[in-house]
Amino acid sequence: MSATAEALAEVPLFAGLDDNERALLAERVDLCTITEGEKLFEYGDPGDWMMIIKSGQVEISVKTKTGEKVYLETAEPGDFFGEISLLDVGPRTASAHVTKSGEAIVVDRDDLDELLKIKPSAALHLLAATGKRLRVNATVLRNTASRNVNEEVAAKSSLILRVADWVANFSGSLTFLVLHVIFFAMWLGWNSTGAAFDPFPYNLLTMTVSLEAIMLSTLILFSSNREGAREKVRSNIEYEVNLKAELQIQHLHEKVDQIHREVLQRLDGLDRNRHPPGWSPPKTPDMPPDVTG
Repeated sequence: MSATAEALAEVPLFAGLDDNERALLAERVDLCTITEGEKLFEYGDPGDWMMIIKSGQVEISVKTKTGEKVYLETAEPGDFFGEISLLDVGPRTASAHVTKSGEAIVVDRDDLDELLKIKPSAALHLLAATGKRLRVNATVLRNTASRNVNEEVAAKSSLILRVADWVANFSGSLTFLVLHVIFFAMWLGWNSTGAAFDPFPYNLLTMTVSLEAIMLSTLILFSSNREGAREKVRSNIEYEVNLKAELQIQHLHEKVDQIHREVLQRLDGLDRNRHPPGWSPPKTPDMPPDVTG
């Protein structure tokens, strides 16, 4: 048995093939070496092959609209990727980079046709793996839109704005009220005695309270502006979450429908090749009419 055939025997996708079928397929596929740091393909590249990892690791990722890199999965020995573009003849939907050197099996469209001729049930394995990958990818992409509003606002805050938030929160607490009641009671009590430094009508107290009210109102206005900014960020994040969820659901429907049509066409072609020209399935006999009653 050749080295390529032995490599195919270690891959779950080809586990159901016998030695002769595996040897036949090994003559068609290519066994290549992947090097750490190598770029296999980028998003939007033409997709006319899929890859099965024999050894090593490949990282699959995409970039969001904001330029952030999102890791979808890591393909390890026995895993395969790139089958979506191979099935629907479309561009790549993600990027693939080698993170650990090793060997891989490259399967093109003709090789896939040969595999389905030898083992039609492999199409179900492809569909199951593709559906699982689409679900995982949709979950990952949907979660990337979920950002923390407080973290977004905190990243843009200054020392003055943070102090304004603290003062606004403290001024609305019971502790603030109790401290002021105690302070006013002590001030009025002390200045009602012979040792008063601010006798009635308490002009110094009036000026102090006025200055405090001006500073408090200004800081509370700062805090209110930050709350408005926080609400704006929250609205933007909710919009992004809804938009990405809608786009991903639409994308999943399109991909699943396309893959389903592609597999049905391939299975139909295999079924036609298995039967002679002009063959048609036997008709079921008509049931006799119901003459009861």
